[in-house]
Amino acid sequence: MTQTTQMKKPVGTTAKQEKNMPEKKFRAGAVSATVWKNTNQNEKGTVEYKSVSFERGYKDLSGQWKSTHSLRLNDLPKAQLVLQKAYEYIAMNTDERTAMHVQESVEEEIVY
Repeated sequence: MTQTTQMKKPVGTTAKQEKNMPEKKFRAGAVSATVWKNTNQNEKGTVEYKSVSFERGYKDLSGQWKSTHSLRLNDLPKAQLVLQKAYEYIAMNTDERTAMHVQESVEEEIVY
């Protein structure tokens, strides 16, 4: 199941903050991997690259949702799955012709 969420620009968001929106998110239960599009300047000009962040959600004792980068034993297969999906997404969607376009929506794919 793939869910697409339109991300609206918050009031007062700068151009730098706006362009670092998540591109794709993979979730298996409480474990997720998010693909980000990044840009950097070097001696050759503007360089675009992807990065992946990783987290596990949980509820604290008061019932509030929190996130951590620590995993429990049962989280490891889910972590492997979402990280593999993130890798596949980046590998299959790296194209110089489309690398310059900034995506305005975040797609979330439930893989478990």
